[in-house]
Amino acid sequence: MASITKPEKAVRLARAIASDISLYNEERIIEAIENDTFFEALADELEEGRTLYVSRVDESIRSTSNFYERAIVDIILRTKGQITSSIW
Repeated sequence: MASITKPEKAVRLARAIASDISLYNEERIIEAIENDTFFEALADELEEGRTLYVSRVDESIRSTSNFYERAIVDIILRTKGQITSSIW
């Protein structure tokens, strides 16, 4: 499979990966946000997603952007803003 070399495709992939993480880990995400342990509680899933992203996106895109990290914030964390947490 060819590497993704267009930024808009890299963004789409990052958002799809974040959506999958959110969909399959909803309860854990809520609990982790409430306990301020999001990155620790989902470390394996986030790393697995990052590995997939890195394997599919060309280095020229990855080295000049933070699409994966932004997708995690936009798709997972921002949509959970109503959850009571000490982090916001």
